[in-house]
Amino acid sequence: MVGEGNWGNNPRGDMASNRALPEPGVHQGGLSLPAGLLAALFVAVLALLGIVARRYTHGDLDLIPSVLSLFFSINLLVCYWEICLFVRRDYVERRTDYWRERQRETGRTPAGEFLASRIPLTRVLSPRVWADAWATYAQYDSSYADRRTFGFNVDIGNGFVTPIPTLILYAAYTFDFLPAVYAGILGAMVFWQWVYATTLYCVSFFVANRQTRISRLETFVFIIAINSFWVLCALLGLYVSIRLILDGDYSVLGC
Repeated sequence: MVGEGNWGNNPRGDMASNRALPEPGVHQGGLSLPAGLLAALFVAVLALLGIVARRYTHGDLDLIPSVLSLFFSINLLVCYWEICLFVRRDYVERRTDYWRERQRETGRTPAGEFLASRIPLTRVLSPRVWADAWATYAQYDSSYADRRTFGFNVDIGNGFVTPIPTLILYAAYTFDFLPAVYAGILGAMVFWQWVYATTLYCVSFFVANRQTRISRLETFVFIIAINSFWVLCALLGLYVSIRLILDGDYSVLGC
């Protein structure tokens, strides 16, 4: 997505990537797609697989399992990004300065420029590519360029801990392959930690007065709106988990 140092075999790629970005939409050799479109396609395909599979298995198309399929799909994508954050944490710290300077020079929004930038399909799983997502997000919350902060560590924790429980719950809500009580217990543990960790992250953001460094619109979009979606979906999942335990079946999902 960003300067050719990202895609080449230059052993000094981290520093070479401080070159200017190509204009969004410029062909960089080989088939490529915008980063935002790639992310959206991954989430859409994975969520639809669960929705269609449930429709085929149970003959229903209910709102709750559809919303949770979407949430699980987003979390799996974010988990990979969070692993990239940990693996490329030094790179994220350097690139944060680059994106800050680039915004001063061009006046463009780093997040928008990153999402519009084209990624060769041969590099779609590159940790360095998706580490740049955090370098741009660090323009709104500097926690992600500082490995000593709560925001940084709670997210890498989510990235390494929750993929397997997410996959188990996704499959259980789609195919009912686990006893409902077991799925409810696992869900209660995972969904509660999402509610607690996300809420605490938001509190830490405002306690540290990081909102004073960005505009009100940026605070609403990148902090309040995104994290509210996470908390609300997790609360829905917590409700489902409690019902699974109390009911002993999957009727809460429309079975």
